[in-house]
Amino acid sequence: MEYDLRKKFLAELVGTFLLVFFGTGAAVGAALIVHSYIPTGAIGALGGFSEWLAVSWGFGITALVAIYAFGKVSGGHINPAVTIGLLVTKNISLKNATFYILAQFIGAVIATLCVFSVFGMDGVLIGALGANAPGVGISYLQAFIGEIIGTFLLVLVVMGVAVDKKADPGIYGLAIGLAIGISLTVLGPITGGCINPARGFSPIIVDFLAGGVNLLIYLPIFIIGPIIGSIIAALLYKYIAISNNE
Repeated sequence: MEYDLRKKFLAELVGTFLLVFFGTGAAVGAALIVHSYIPTGAIGALGGFSEWLAVSWGFGITALVAIYAFGKVSGGHINPAVTIGLLVTKNISLKNATFYILAQFIGAVIATLCVFSVFGMDGVLIGALGANAPGVGISYLQAFIGEIIGTFLLVLVVMGVAVDKKADPGIYGLAIGLAIGISLTVLGPITGGCINPARGFSPIIVDFLAGGVNLLIYLPIFIIGPIIGSIIAALLYKYIAISNNE
């Protein structure tokens, strides 16, 4: 069954909304818990890696659920980097990709506004609404490379399990959710874990406008980095997966 572009647009908007709301909501909740025990502490201060695990797999599991819910409608991209990867490999038209990306950014902004409405100014001043930034001791370049590699893994898996027609259609949501979870587990202490330009953009912008910290300088890490990683992964997989007989 083929769905019209309006339904695909709405599916991408709602799917991205769910991912960003529950993912960044978990990050804000973790930050507030840490703050209640260690006012100057950040995520990881209480249980080391355990808080990052909770946040990372919050994103991964939400992505899994959203992909299975909306995959049949729009493909369940819920990430502009994924859409761009599919665009450069001609697995989606420019028109559809444009509407998908617009829907993803709108969904992400609505999600961050909802996180703000739920957590209030504590979510802004303590949790930065889940905004990404390089970790302590992590340089701009290190964070940028980390986001490229993390998104590379995600899009490589997307190409292999969701785009490749030879793949088992029943496992794609699980595989993609696992890829997101493991990627963000590693990237959590490095960049806060993004691998999604819409997720990176929305909390930084809304938190800044709401009176939070100014992290605008880091936007290229979380927008350009994932796009580069996506394009490399998509083109590499396309090259590897084409058999000698094609």
